[in-house]
Amino acid sequence: MPFSAPSRARIPACAEKGADPSERRRRAAPAPAPGRADTTTDTTTNTTAQRSRTIETTGSTTTRIPVSGAERTAVRDLLTSGAVFAPAALPDGVGTEALLPGTGGVPCEWVDSGRTGIGPGVLVYVHGGGFEYADPATERVMAYRLSCATGRPALRVDYRLAPRHPFPAAVEDVVAVYRSLLEQGVPASRILLVGESAGATLLLSALLVLKDAGTELPAGAVPVSALTDLAMSGPSLTENEGKDLIGGAAAGHIVSQYLAGAAPDRAPQSPLYGDLRGLPPLLLPTGGDEVFRDDAGRFAAAAAEAGVDAALDVYEGMPHAFHAVVLVEDVPRVGRTFLARLAAWADRLG
Repeated sequence: MPFSAPSRARIPACAEKGADPSERRRRAAPAPAPGRADTTTDTTTNTTAQRSRTIETTGSTTTRIPVSGAERTAVRDLLTSGAVFAPAALPDGVGTEALLPGTGGVPCEWVDSGRTGIGPGVLVYVHGGGFEYADPATERVMAYRLSCATGRPALRVDYRLAPRHPFPAAVEDVVAVYRSLLEQGVPASRILLVGESAGATLLLSALLVLKDAGTELPAGAVPVSALTDLAMSGPSLTENEGKDLIGGAAAGHIVSQYLAGAAPDRAPQSPLYGDLRGLPPLLLPTGGDEVFRDDAGRFAAAAAEAGVDAALDVYEGMPHAFHAVVLVEDVPRVGRTFLARLAAWADRLG
């Protein structure tokens, strides 16, 4: 169900007016690119804590990012209180006018944090919501944060929702939006796809559809808290039951509504079962306490085995879609870390 978004506060501007996009990305990205250990600071003592533990296996990289106990509690409080669904207003002067005339027949909204235009490229944002829900006010703030982090305008996709429009409707919408950017002259090498939860599933499904059609793929994709196995066979579904803010039974109902009879163990609807060869570089952030943690981990491993540059970031003790804390005015440290690592990874793509 939609949530209202009262404008009780205003998010600070992400960069000085007129700043160069690449310079803005450097300022926004103090963390090293995923795949390299970074030093973290305990949020309660402000002393140097353990380094992120980085494990490299068969071409994929897993980075475990420690989160203090106090911040774990604070993040869960934000997510369960509904504070993230009442985001602060965007700063004055943020561009929301259309930067291109077409979006493939799919309703979309532009959020250009630095008023750079499409020169630096385009970030396509595919929102979460269990395939069934949308909240444009909240999604607008997320698009703004992503635009700030990557130094390029974000295009928020208002795809069709289940159960009225089950698979493959939403995937078709994401594909149509991406193709419209190519048709209007945006180079694939300057497009980045980012999505969370159900949106992460949709963007991975869209990549498989585009690849099979021989369409040039984007520079990279960031599926956050991704559900990749709609057959729901990952061990973390039971291991993290009761730790996460979403349970296996609720997830199963959501998946059933979305599939509407489509096979849960077939691609593209269930991305883990697809041919992953040739996919673009992937960054997969996930929470250590997520029921879908192993969906992200198994997909990263399978992608790496297929020759894909895949990096898995595991934020220890974090629940599903923990990154939603970036929606509040005063972003907690784990949210800033998420944005910084996204920025560094996007910079590495060029």
